[in-house]
Amino acid sequence: MAERGRRKSLVGTVTSDKMNKTITVSAERLEKHPRYGKYIRRRTLCKAHDENNEARAGDTVEIMAARPLSKTKRWRLVRVIKRAVM
Repeated sequence: MAERGRRKSLVGTVTSDKMNKTITVSAERLEKHPRYGKYIRRRTLCKAHDENNEARAGDTVEIMAARPLSKTKRWRLVRVIKRAVM
């Protein structure tokens, strides 16, 4: 059996954990402005499947691309890298 291709993965911060089995992850990146050359902070918001409701707001997590799980959910939680300090 052939091995599956490498899937996209992101590291980001959980911004919301209010939904059941779903988290919202904010992944930040720096982009260079095309004309002025200044680096701009951009972010991508992704909804990810969290089967065991283990991630909390503020945690740093790794998510991986998955098949569409709902209308907006296309990622799944791989692991919690760092817990939020409360």
